[in-house]
Amino acid sequence: MPKARRFSVSVLKRKHFSGHMNYYRLRRFCRFLGADLFGVADVSDIKDEFEIAEEVKKGLNRAVCLGAGLSGSILSEITGKPTKLYFHHYRTANMFLDQMAFRVSRWLEARGAAALPIPASQILDWQKQTAHISHKKMGRLAGLGWLGRNNLLVSKKFGAQFRMATILTDYKLKTDRPLKEDCGLCRACLKSCPAGAIKETRERFGHLECFEKLKSFQQQNIVGQYVCGICVKVCGGDHAKKTISPYGLVKNQQGHHV
Repeated sequence: MPKARRFSVSVLKRKHFSGHMNYYRLRRFCRFLGADLFGVADVSDIKDEFEIAEEVKKGLNRAVCLGAGLSGSILSEITGKPTKLYFHHYRTANMFLDQMAFRVSRWLEARGAAALPIPASQILDWQKQTAHISHKKMGRLAGLGWLGRNNLLVSKKFGAQFRMATILTDYKLKTDRPLKEDCGLCRACLKSCPAGAIKETRERFGHLECFEKLKSFQQQNIVGQYVCGICVKVCGGDHAKKTISPYGLVKNQQGHHV
């Protein structure tokens, strides 16, 4: 093999190796901070979708996605409408993720990388349901889960019972792949949705119906912002506590057969 060729192969191997090592070191740090879910997405081809200044997002080709599970006990109290406890828990989870994303950004910057933490919950246009980026899309690309019938990111471990934050970076990291899974035969969210917004397929999800119901909850002074949680309650993953019903069927903590 020519000398130049040997050199180029060696450089490629080192780059590949460093990307893997960086990934596992960062994952370990995020686990230490309390992240329940971790993944990295290649976003180099979709940055045009980001509502971020061009000069800022240039070069930020990786999205570090973090997830934090929600409390099953708090979700179990939801019956037909969100609760004050859930609203507080929702905000606390978002704040926890924002703090985590802040610390991860500092970790990345300390290693010479650029890092841009995206808030866990900051909507730019509620009517159009737009934000700086779509955490759901980032999470799907990072292999955290799939987009369910409820139009939420659904993970095998947590179902839809988790919140997310994302950090965009130029740090050299290996990337994860989207999962090849879906909701299968589960339709618990269809039956639970008080707005009738959830349909047989995600593509038919009724964004306007969902938004109008969120507005009604806020106008009734049930919660202080557009929050529901009803379909989240019935979408539990492997972490959901299971019990045996009197009929021998396995139920999760929300009482749905699994």
